[in-house]
Amino acid sequence: MRKSRLNSAKQAKLTEHFAAGTTARCAADLISVNHNTAAYYFQRLRKIIVNQLEQASHEVFAGEIEVDESYFGGTRKDVDRLVKCLCLAYSSGVARFIDVSYFRHYRINHSKLFADKRNHINGIENFWNQAKRHMRKFNGVPKANFELFLKECEWRFNNPTPQAQLV
Repeated sequence: MRKSRLNSAKQAKLTEHFAAGTTARCAADLISVNHNTAAYYFQRLRKIIVNQLEQASHEVFAGEIEVDESYFGGTRKDVDRLVKCLCLAYSSGVARFIDVSYFRHYRINHSKLFADKRNHINGIENFWNQAKRHMRKFNGVPKANFELFLKECEWRFNNPTPQAQLV
């Protein structure tokens, strides 16, 4: 990071702790920096992740995708976004935000069957499980920063090893 008062060794250590999933408070104690400094550094890393993911996500979905919704607390509300893709989508049937006029859509009824050969949503449910497990250690995420934390979870899911995260 440019214009940082932290020396490169402390920046490298903070980056390693971020990749390892350590909280900013714990990393600050281990590296002997101020808690606010570590939290700010971690927040900047999340913003870098969001920028990188947004640059890579300007493509239209193609192929097969899994769609599911998840609840993270607060007040439940309907989502008014549409998913547009040139693809085949699988969902559990509760995803109400899908406009199926753009693609073929198959609903998976979990009360009868979890998977039928390639027809399943186990991958997206795995993502939601990992995202909730990662965010649980923060004892709540500020609403204003929720997207940053969720994008961090997306990045971690797509780069599962710490070695891949440090590249």
